[in-house]
Amino acid sequence: MMLTNFAVVLMLAVLGVAFSRGKGAFLIAGYNTMPREEKARYDREKLCRFMGKLMFVLSGCWLVVAIAALADLRKLVRAGQVLFAGACVVGVILANTGARLKK
Repeated sequence: MMLTNFAVVLMLAVLGVAFSRGKGAFLIAGYNTMPREEKARYDREKLCRFMGKLMFVLSGCWLVVAIAALADLRKLVRAGQVLFAGACVVGVILANTGARLKK
């Protein structure tokens, strides 16, 4: 279990680096299934940078979970999981509202 938690942290951080460099847009669910006309309305670079930042936040949240699980601090594990879920919800809301990711 401990190894799995740290593998998730590493995977999210690697995705954060890839997205921050503008790569991996095909990994973003929803964007990769859009028709070309709709994709053309979005700024791919902004979208990738946004997702990179989100991946780093999620990596940090899961790092809290991993360290708390290692130290057997159940309440802190739960807090990290709540932070992770909250960051996911806020990320989806920010990505889908306003025109911040559109051209």
